[in-house]
Amino acid sequence: MPPAETVLVTGASSGIGLELARAFARDRSDLVLVARRTDKLEALARELKEKHGIEVCVLPKDLARPESPGEVFEALRNRGIAVDVLVNNAGFGMRGQFAELDAAGQLEMVQLNVVALTSLTRLFLPGMIARRKGGVLNVASTAAFQPGPRLSVYYATKAFVLSLTEGVSEELKGTGVRATCLCPGPTMTEFIARADMSDSKLVQAGPMSAARAARKGHRAFRRGKVVAIPGGVNSLGAFATRLAPRWLVRKVTKILNG
Repeated sequence: MPPAETVLVTGASSGIGLELARAFARDRSDLVLVARRTDKLEALARELKEKHGIEVCVLPKDLARPESPGEVFEALRNRGIAVDVLVNNAGFGMRGQFAELDAAGQLEMVQLNVVALTSLTRLFLPGMIARRKGGVLNVASTAAFQPGPRLSVYYATKAFVLSLTEGVSEELKGTGVRATCLCPGPTMTEFIARADMSDSKLVQAGPMSAARAARKGHRAFRRGKVVAIPGGVNSLGAFATRLAPRWLVRKVTKILNG
């Protein structure tokens, strides 16, 4: 019997990351769970071990620290754990005027949403290619398809994630390794409170559950799909941004972000 697949999930303590961990656990994949909150990671690890009989490694790390991706990679190499699937889910947003929001917080967002994701992908991808199996599942957002006034940096980070994933997916053709980008719309997670989005028109329209978004992403990854957008309305919205004039897209997005 071949060894169990090992899946590393960042931002696994809540929201879409937690639900993606549960989805891969149902496949009987062993897991590496990475997030800041040790207590929540350990509780999830106990749940998944008991329910699915899998191995779960907990690595409490703040990926907004520049050195954290390398520390994660070294810790797993020292334990002899080869990561077959990397799920880059960790990220956050901040709503407000770019010129008024805390500069350090916005740079931390870029560090987590972009730099940590890129670093982890670059660290783990060569091993997957050498073994000719596995892949990367990056969590972006429908924000990736247009500029986002009042969440300008967040939208820009997610555009980067989508573009990187699509580019890498094409480079991986014929290697046995895949890359998928999950682009959910508004989702009922802690992101809404942290980004101060609860009163925005986007959220008031009714966010999707984290479990539904995660199921879509997990299924798309297993099927080798490059871009996955959960929900018909979200898919239509992402498509519409490609047809509408850029000035109109900016104005509508500003209204929706509130």
